[in-house]
Amino acid sequence: MNNELLINVTPRETRIAYVENGLLQDVFIERSGKQSLVGNIYKGKVCRVLPGMQAAFVDVGLDRTAFLHVSDVAGAPVRAHVNGDAEAEVGNHNSGNGHNSNGDVEWDIAGLLKEGDEILVQITKDPIGTKGARLTMHLSVASRFLVYMENMKTIGISQRIEGDDERDRLRQLVREESDDIAGGYIVRTAAEGASAEQLRADMDFLQRLWRSVQRQAKETAVKKVVHEDLPLVVRTIRDLTWTQVNKIRIDSREAYKTAGEVARKFIPELLPRIEYYPGERPIFDLYSVEDEIQRALDRKVSLKSGGYLIIDQTEAMITIDINTGAYVGSRNFEETIYKTNLEAVHTLMRQLRLRNLGGIIIIDFIDMEEEEHKRQVLRALEKAVVLDTAKCAITDVSPLGLVEMSRKRTRESLSQLLCESCPACEGRGTVKTAKTVCYEILRDILREARQYDVKQYLVLASREVIELFQDEEAASIADLEEFIGKPIRFQTEPLYLRDQFDVVLM
Repeated sequence: MNNELLINVTPRETRIAYVENGLLQDVFIERSGKQSLVGNIYKGKVCRVLPGMQAAFVDVGLDRTAFLHVSDVAGAPVRAHVNGDAEAEVGNHNSGNGHNSNGDVEWDIAGLLKEGDEILVQITKDPIGTKGARLTMHLSVASRFLVYMENMKTIGISQRIEGDDERDRLRQLVREESDDIAGGYIVRTAAEGASAEQLRADMDFLQRLWRSVQRQAKETAVKKVVHEDLPLVVRTIRDLTWTQVNKIRIDSREAYKTAGEVARKFIPELLPRIEYYPGERPIFDLYSVEDEIQRALDRKVSLKSGGYLIIDQTEAMITIDINTGAYVGSRNFEETIYKTNLEAVHTLMRQLRLRNLGGIIIIDFIDMEEEEHKRQVLRALEKAVVLDTAKCAITDVSPLGLVEMSRKRTRESLSQLLCESCPACEGRGTVKTAKTVCYEILRDILREARQYDVKQYLVLASREVIELFQDEEAASIADLEEFIGKPIRFQTEPLYLRDQFDVVLM
């Protein structure tokens, strides 16, 4: 496979594209003043505790208060999930809480936190839309091969490392080196095949970094940042499984130099693959990355067969509708549906990753009659999910052909980052017709005429509404003038949107 990272750096924006066999698979964008906060550690102040929600709101100095669930409070069990590498119950700390009828520990937020508490927290999810950042008190710092977690007492292994022998080897190596260290480690995917010396160097680095965080925490004022994660370019190279890419092209000399220093220090085997791109042709024009980003903002995604997907993003969920379109197949209709659904699986998973869509996802596959076809499509989806770097979970195909899926979301989607709601429709996707607005104005004038005695009325509205009054609806205006006994004048307001108007009493 020929996989490349294309890194485009400008003074105000850094963009990274992951291209697999000439096809864009993932894109990361970070803008000046709006960098991702995930991984940053803050000294926060609890401003509200909500026992009913088993959560607290914490002020860390951002525009909106951040959200801390009881499961992420120090003293509750540690559930680690770092960059898609591992998710497992890796610790259990008693804090005097009760038990429910099933024997499980019930964690009471009121017994763990109170208003005014100053706590160290780490951001696990960026603010998205109107929601504040998501926090955890289970602090962690990451290196290339390992993640150190202060509140963890065991060793976790990335689920993407599949071989039992390799998992046992890595666990034993880390255990031997960490017997006298408080806290625990998660072994990341990139550690597969790593030597004992490499793991030991990472552990030493993480311990030095953690001591620095602890010193900084004592000196930092409340609502201020204690520790910031690395910039996007360095973070990407740090988190990279080096066998994934054959080449890293960077169009900035300064970023190229920084990447080379990071690779030389931490990933020397990656150094020959990093190159400076001086070409006159913009780097994102290679492999049509710029065009792919533009297409990732469209609702409709075409399939090679002639079918297509419709992807809609709402506050509550993502819906994906699959259609056969112009695809007629070569055998029968059931076979056509089956092949369209199979092709759609790989396309929709690529689009979810490329658009960075997360949360609840509903996939409306075309109805299939044969049970074997349903199983094959679901199996293909399960295989495609395994390749996703974000944690995903899927359900069976429902009788209606729907599949419910969840995908972990930690940052804004591509459309949220690059776009804003249309000022005309405010994100609804539709606007009132000019005729609808005309009739609203007529009703408004009639309402005013019943309450006030004026000489005349002046209607301020958009050009197309005024033109409709002067053409198709001219008779309606004449009838209304005769009924109320007052003249009605019109004035075009160029800055008014279609559904904006004012009726001025004169």
